[in-house]
Amino acid sequence: MKSLVLTLFLLTGIFFLNFSVRIILAPLMPTILTDMNLAPDDAGSFFLIIASGYFISLIFSGFVSSKLKHKKTILLAAVTAGVTIICTGLSQNLITIRLGLFTVGLATGLYLPSGIAMLTSSTDSKNWGKVLGVHEMAPNLSFLLIPVICEGLLLWVSWRSIFIIIGVISIGFGIAFYTFFTAKDFPGEAPILSSLKPLISTPSFWMMMTLFSLGVGGALGVYSMLPLYLVKAHGMIQTEANTLIALSRILTLGMALLAGWLTDHIGEKKTLAGVLCITGILTFLMGFLTGFPMKIILFLQPLSAVCFFPPAFAALSQICTQEHRNVVISFNIPIAFLVGGGVVPNIIGMLGESGYFSTGFILFGAFIFAGSIIPFYLKLLKDEEI
Repeated sequence: MKSLVLTLFLLTGIFFLNFSVRIILAPLMPTILTDMNLAPDDAGSFFLIIASGYFISLIFSGFVSSKLKHKKTILLAAVTAGVTIICTGLSQNLITIRLGLFTVGLATGLYLPSGIAMLTSSTDSKNWGKVLGVHEMAPNLSFLLIPVICEGLLLWVSWRSIFIIIGVISIGFGIAFYTFFTAKDFPGEAPILSSLKPLISTPSFWMMMTLFSLGVGGALGVYSMLPLYLVKAHGMIQTEANTLIALSRILTLGMALLAGWLTDHIGEKKTLAGVLCITGILTFLMGFLTGFPMKIILFLQPLSAVCFFPPAFAALSQICTQEHRNVVISFNIPIAFLVGGGVVPNIIGMLGESGYFSTGFILFGAFIFAGSIIPFYLKLLKDEEI
């Protein structure tokens, strides 16, 4: 029991840091742009660069883990993420910062497949739901805590020092995991691209890829640009913006459970359609409203956005047979993070640089809303059984 708790703590900690080094730019972006005299479109490009590295690494992570085994892959992910975010913090020009962020994306993409494999292999299958539930709290905790941590540390140190601090902690967690993790290690499986061929002709495969891109964009893409949007377009000071964003994430910790309950009771399609419809409307309103109404939307939008993932993963597992399930996930998730976590904030940043910051949220909200019709056209395995 003690070893399980230690394993869960170390892997959840690494996952928290793995996610944090990818989103830490968001609450620090106004400070970074001012310090380096950069424009909003530079900010958007940063997230696209990270997402590009993450996309490449996640696609090919199986090749790495098949050679190094999962334990060393996790060590490599945590230590390399720490070193690269430190180097990014020490960078003095735009080119080296972009190179550093790309390598941050490459490093962090290695973790998730190996982390899940190690966690499930060292846990009794009857406890998978509990341990994976704890492990999956890491991204939401990161959304909640990173703005608060950044604002607290900015009172004492520069943004560059914050990069160094989180990098050192990531390295420490990686070494601690490698030292204290005692469960059996094993190699990963390299992806077989030929197994993707039968899925390419399946419309539901492409529909889910579109839905996940919209879902990730509604959660991560909006979050990435929100602090800068509130500062530049709404005149908030950075501390107020980050505090509001952090507070708006508190209630999201329990929303995934509600979404899972709804999925079980009304089905994946209706839940997905409802979540996308509401998220689209709220994101759309972010571009229109100001003052107190905007702050209300600021709290409501993330509550809806995080509800996307439980029904989406449930639907994703229902569009193909079990032998193709890993392949579907391996290609859907990286592309979704590239589009939703990279392309979306990049476009919003470009519009912001042209003086149309709010238009970016309006347009993307409209796209999410339009996507709410797609779930009704999905063909799920259980539909064929009826």
